Amino acid sequence: MKKNLSIGLALKLSLLILTSIGLIFAAVFAYNYVVSRRIVVRNLEKNARNLALATVNRIDTILGGVEKVPQNMAALLENLDPHDRTLEKMLRAVVRENWEVSGATIAFEPYGRGPQRKKCALYAYKQDGRVHLTRFSYDYFYRDWYQIPRELGRPIWSEPYYGAADFNTLMATYSVPFYRREHGMRKLAGVVAADISLAWLQQTASAIKIAKTGYAFLVSKNGTFVTHPDHNLIMNETIFSMAAARDDPSLRALGHKMIRGASGYVPFTSIHTGKACWLVYEPLSSNGWSLGVLYPRRELMADVTRLNRTVVLLGLGGFVVILLVVVWIARSITRPLRALSLAAGQIAEGNLDVPLPPIASRDEVGRLAGSFHHMQASLKKYIRDLSETIASKERIESELKIAHEIQMGILPKVFPPFPDRDEFGLHAVLKPAREVGGDFYDYFFTDHDHLCIAIGDVSDKGVPAALFMSMTKTLIQAKSAQGMAPHEVVSALQGDLVSNNPSMMFVTLFLGILDTRTGEFVYCNAGHNPPYVIRGDGGVVRLEMTGGVALGVVDDFDYRSRSIRLRTGDEVFFYTDGVTEAMDGDGKLFSEARLEELLAKLGPGTESGYLEKIMERLRAFSGSAPQSDDITMVHLAFYGSVRPGRPSSKGAAERRPKSSGQ
Repeated sequence: MKKNLSIGLALKLSLLILTSIGLIFAAVFAYNYVVSRRIVVRNLEKNARNLALATVNRIDTILGGVEKVPQNMAALLENLDPHDRTLEKMLRAVVRENWEVSGATIAFEPYGRGPQRKKCALYAYKQDGRVHLTRFSYDYFYRDWYQIPRELGRPIWSEPYYGAADFNTLMATYSVPFYRREHGMRKLAGVVAADISLAWLQQTASAIKIAKTGYAFLVSKNGTFVTHPDHNLIMNETIFSMAAARDDPSLRALGHKMIRGASGYVPFTSIHTGKACWLVYEPLSSNGWSLGVLYPRRELMADVTRLNRTVVLLGLGGFVVILLVVVWIARSITRPLRALSLAAGQIAEGNLDVPLPPIASRDEVGRLAGSFHHMQASLKKYIRDLSETIASKERIESELKIAHEIQMGILPKVFPPFPDRDEFGLHAVLKPAREVGGDFYDYFFTDHDHLCIAIGDVSDKGVPAALFMSMTKTLIQAKSAQGMAPHEVVSALQGDLVSNNPSMMFVTLFLGILDTRTGEFVYCNAGHNPPYVIRGDGGVVRLEMTGGVALGVVDDFDYRSRSIRLRTGDEVFFYTDGVTEAMDGDGKLFSEARLEELLAKLGPGTESGYLEKIMERLRAFSGSAPQSDDITMVHLAFYGSVRPGRPSSKGAAERRPKSSGQ
């Protein structure tokens, strides 16, 4: 019974291993085919794009040279008004000196050369090795080469056309409008055009040969075939007419992409040969035409197909050899593996004390048994350590949560903070980057008419910064209550922070005192971001710096105060660098420029909802990027003696409660 069971398990193991090996071989073969094919396709795509770009650049270089001819003539005609004889000489010289230009035209607006001359158009062209000159007798004003650039107000390339002198010669025209100033206004004076023969372009495209059946073609910006191996298509068919004839929506979509100036590398069925190909297409930047190059798929993938056929045959031979080896080995390793399997099942269910089979050999099975012994001991130790780590983490998170609540508790957060004071409105918000941070703000009255506002940023984050922030905030209230000027308060703070700062931390601080009667705002800036004043008329002004350094850096520094007069309706926006240095997913900063633009866009607002709008803009800018620094903002609106829209109450001054800073 046991013998039969052993044979059945060995057979099952052999079949399982062989099936796995077969799947692995199949995966390897498939991967080899896919990767080798992908490498070939990628290299083909790279070479195709390089070839297309090189051809496009070569064509654009020539077309760009043609474009400069009428552009230079237009620039000359806008600044000068030469006589007809001078124009004739210039046209002859242009056509003679530029080999790629087969003809050039200067055509003026109706009566542009005098009240007696409605039509004035000179045309120089090459014929029989000489340059000839003629004048247009027809109404050229309605021809496409004149009317389209005239209406669009910009240079254009015409659609390809067959020349009048030689119906077999394909031509194109580049037209440039030129202007003159009359009575201080820029007015169209005429159009300068240059003709070019496209015979060289057809030769360039037909010279591209890929394998046996690959070729290149060129379509105009309307989809007309300019070059193609099938000469019946040239100037007779468009890519859209071919799509309609073949009832091929994908060809129509490709045509739209090509005439819109897109580039790409897509599967394609050749119009000329009907074979499956890859098509790379690139636009000509000069005239909006598009070049397509076809690579025959079967011809270029023949080597890859032969290579993978050889690999498959070698794999089948190796599979037969492995089959014989696996069947022989399977019987010898079945018994200890089954014992280890049962023990592993017990361990997976959480029974880490299950007895494991002894290590009876030093081969792979023996090492596997040894690994199970080591895994059993490691799992026990890991679970013990994990339990201790989780408990410690929960304790730290609880302490940080309490620290956050304490820090938020010491900041004023009831708005409006002084509901009985009509002279101003005040609102503030603080969002730390971690559970606790180093930003802070504060506001309090030093006497009945003077409101002190402070905002600061400690050099670090976390608990040390929060403690340093708390000490700084306490010192500000203690010093400001003595009735000192802002620079005197900052100087006193500097001495206390330097003498009690063993960790060498520092804090930037902006401290200002507002006279609520007159609107005079006296301030001192100790290395902090300068606030912005939003005037009642919507103007945004940055407060001037006072030349102060951060507190806690040096012991003796001469701080100074500045003052500004706030008018009724003016507002002040205070902030920390967490606003301007907020980053998006690409690491770009929000920046002072964006902040100034946002403040100008918002204009004067009310203290309720103003900071929320700025915070929403910061969140939209940052997206999913994590907050990198504490964000603190304070908004002060000065209304004067009585806030607009709120009636003053008799005896309000007597009923105003004293602030915490008095």
